[in-house]
Amino acid sequence: MVGHVDPQRNLYTCDNQYLKFVGEDTFYGFLARHRPELFRDDDFVSLYTQNNGRMSVPPSILAKALLLQSHDRVSDEEAADRARFDIRWKVALGIGIDDQPFVKSTLQAFRARLVLHQVEQAIFQRSIDAAKGSGLLASRKLKVALDTTPIFGKGAVKDTYNLLADGIRQLVRALALLSGQAPEVWAREHDLTRYWGTSIKGEAEIDWDNAAARQAFLDGIVVDAERLLAVAERVRAGYPPDSAESGRIDEAARLLKQLLVQDVERTTEGKAVLKGGVAPDRVPSVTDPQMRHGRKNASRKFTGHKGAIAVDTESGVITAAGVLAGNAPDRTDALELVQETRRNTGCEVAKVIGDCAYGDGATRRVFKEHGCELVVKVPRGGKPGYYAKGDFKIDLEHDCVTCPAGQTTRKWKLKKVRRGVRGECVAVKQFEFAAERCRGCAHYRQCVSSKLGKGRSVVLHPEEGLLQEARAYQETAAFREDTKLRQTVEHRLARLVQLGIRKARYFGRHKTRWQLLLAAAVANLVLVAAWESATGTSPGLGTFSFSLLLQLTFFLLLVPNLIGEVKRRQHLVFPASVRGRVPQIPGFRPDF
Repeated sequence: MVGHVDPQRNLYTCDNQYLKFVGEDTFYGFLARHRPELFRDDDFVSLYTQNNGRMSVPPSILAKALLLQSHDRVSDEEAADRARFDIRWKVALGIGIDDQPFVKSTLQAFRARLVLHQVEQAIFQRSIDAAKGSGLLASRKLKVALDTTPIFGKGAVKDTYNLLADGIRQLVRALALLSGQAPEVWAREHDLTRYWGTSIKGEAEIDWDNAAARQAFLDGIVVDAERLLAVAERVRAGYPPDSAESGRIDEAARLLKQLLVQDVERTTEGKAVLKGGVAPDRVPSVTDPQMRHGRKNASRKFTGHKGAIAVDTESGVITAAGVLAGNAPDRTDALELVQETRRNTGCEVAKVIGDCAYGDGATRRVFKEHGCELVVKVPRGGKPGYYAKGDFKIDLEHDCVTCPAGQTTRKWKLKKVRRGVRGECVAVKQFEFAAERCRGCAHYRQCVSSKLGKGRSVVLHPEEGLLQEARAYQETAAFREDTKLRQTVEHRLARLVQLGIRKARYFGRHKTRWQLLLAAAVANLVLVAAWESATGTSPGLGTFSFSLLLQLTFFLLLVPNLIGEVKRRQHLVFPASVRGRVPQIPGFRPDF
């Protein structure tokens, strides 16, 4: 059953005794002063049973502990220790100096409840509500900036040999669980014992400089994997297709099949060989199959996920956050971030600002269809030292193209191009200039790179009209002012990296999103605390003000009682005849 914090405020809790010492303007002081507004125990009632079990630790305390843990970047065990010994944590949690509010497993169980019930968004939402309540995030049309950052995955990244061995072990565990045997025993019965070492590649006693030995070793692993898949298929046939047992076998078998397909291929002689290059959607880890190889740019490679955020450029508040696959383009789910911003803030989004990764034609079309203005620079393109497509005047209305030298052509033919990297093929117009005119032009060497004496050609984009509008807008002063605002999202990403999102603490994208949302909530609340300190605004009655009010009330109630008691004693000590006169005290006389 859900526990509740005692609504009767106590003078002797640390937030009343040591708030000034810790600092009202610190993050710890902010959580203490806003204890009633941020989290209430009743908000988490759905996570607990209602009619049985013992009382839990109040979830409002655990929710604040998760924020403190993300802020201080500590482990679960260290978080439990700080709640017991650190005066800053005790002030923020609003507990007594001798209280020991929770242990490590309590915090882990509460986090699991949030993730399993998919209410991890609630803590992040409270940070946005706090920004709105303080006046930092005003009700207006927002300008939102989007960007992504790499998140290194927690799973172990291995080479093909060890990766296949991990996939075999994974399927062996699933089959052994159904048979009621230990995985090592099941593996021994099926001649798979060698996969239960520390590293099959490290323990292999072969000459790695010998190509034939490497070939035989790889063949043996592939044969074992295929034999195990055949066993799994026979076992699976004994269970209903929609049963939990069948699903467990399918998940492990599907992963092993993908590992085989992505890294191994059969030659015409039937030998297994390693594939050249990297498969497009390669799984680099068995412990976290959702990790992917990705690039932030041409020189920065990583393995893991991408964190994507939306930030209000005026206030710096993070309004939405999500986690993408490591190999997904930055523009993936960009519109979903904007729509989530509208839901979280209750405000309309007037403009969305991004870098060139969000500027493809399909993304521009989607944003325009949803009535949202996308401000992204159109790359110049072309080869260095040559005229680019943007240097030509393209008249879509009159179906003609004019080059920088003033020559105009209306000759075109259809050409098939692909939408995006892996999109569908569509037919577009390719305008061509006459070769004899181009060769006689003074700008020929700056315009045509072909050595065959051909004329210049210009291929239109499937969304050429939208790109023309974008090119026209980026020549204005308003565009330059908008692009300056994009630095806000870069600053917020830097703050999230400081809070530890560069490396995932959990397996899988869903739990990694929880880590990102928690860090974003902390970043927002720190921003709100700084805003209140700078402006002197604080919604609600602060803890220190409450402490002063409580002490004043106690004093006003106590003083009349003390005065009455003094008067009563005065009646008992002095008789009525001498009451009102100052008693005469005889002088001291020494007895000699």
